[in-house]
Amino acid sequence: MSLSSPNFRTPSIFVGLDVHKKTIAIAAIPGAGGAFVLEREVSATDLTALRKALTRLSATATVYCCYEASSAGFHLHRVLGQWGFNCQVIAPSMIPVLPGQRRKNDRLDARRLAEFYRSGLLTAVHIPTPEEEAVRDFVRMREATRRDLMRARNRALKFIRRKGIVYTAGGHWTVAHWAWLGKICLPIKIDQATLAEYLSRVDVLTAQVRELDRRIEELAKTEPYREQVRILCSFRGISTHTAMVLATELGDIRRFPNPRSLMCYLGLIPREHSSGERTRTGGITKSGNSHCRHVLVQASWSYRFRPSKGIGKTCRSPLAKRLEGAPPWLVEMSWKAQKRLWKRYNDLCLSRNSCIAVTAVSRELAGFIWAALWRSYNEPGHLNSGLPEAGFLPPETAALQAVG
Repeated sequence: MSLSSPNFRTPSIFVGLDVHKKTIAIAAIPGAGGAFVLEREVSATDLTALRKALTRLSATATVYCCYEASSAGFHLHRVLGQWGFNCQVIAPSMIPVLPGQRRKNDRLDARRLAEFYRSGLLTAVHIPTPEEEAVRDFVRMREATRRDLMRARNRALKFIRRKGIVYTAGGHWTVAHWAWLGKICLPIKIDQATLAEYLSRVDVLTAQVRELDRRIEELAKTEPYREQVRILCSFRGISTHTAMVLATELGDIRRFPNPRSLMCYLGLIPREHSSGERTRTGGITKSGNSHCRHVLVQASWSYRFRPSKGIGKTCRSPLAKRLEGAPPWLVEMSWKAQKRLWKRYNDLCLSRNSCIAVTAVSRELAGFIWAALWRSYNEPGHLNSGLPEAGFLPPETAALQAVG
């Protein structure tokens, strides 16, 4: 969301905070203009000095604070809120950069934050509740553990390859592959111990991923994620884990006024550098939420297969089972997404490679996700149902306008 300078009759002071591990640089400037009224550096581990400085400023004017989103998280934002001060966390990628700037330090960063904040040139990030942040961190931990598992597997395979041993009987890490690994006997004793440690690490991480998946499945069945996960899993390629990543990272979908803003947030729109009669576009910006973008691209690979409702004579596909009991409009939207995205993928593959085609499909899939979640909030009986907010289009119309 873009920020604008508060239009209050009471005097205001804008405070830029450059937050680091040990220090916080403060710069305060009046809203009516003029020179900086406070510039100092305080400790980030003991916030007493920061509270005293802000209290002195608040004696004469309303204080508005901001700092960049970073590894510092939202703890400072919540502390300032408890003290009664207004605070915003700013998206670093959206902070203006002047081409002529050749100097950078903590004091100048704090000054620029205060000046840009006063001018309304900054963009705030969404602040999750402590409970939402806790679930999001848990889901992110599963992603990190999965990456560790992939690294451990690669280390084990590369180790035995250096010894001249290669498995050619099928895929890796299947039951047959594990049995083959157990039969490897290396002539040097310490090499055998090294292989055992590598395989033990893979085994431990595999068990951890399975346990995390089980707990995420349990979280998906609780409020406020149950309804969102049910809707997201109605689309082809989206499993419970993918749905939980999207639900925890996106939060309330209504904070995106249209599907195009969601695509921008995910970094799935093409970059552009055009001037005059010259038009030049490139790859996607990748400037948004990388967690959502990754799982969406992975889910989009499933749309290279022909659309199918998955209803056979003897069994039903996982997607068909997930759609059981879903409202008719959601079943229709899921089927429409399959047909449109499959056609989109094949059309693009005629002139582009498959990776570019899948990226384009993931962008359109984001539009369908926005439309489905937006409509769910306005279904009768929903806890947050009601009239659409100003500026909203009907979901199907807005989604098609954004993707086409």
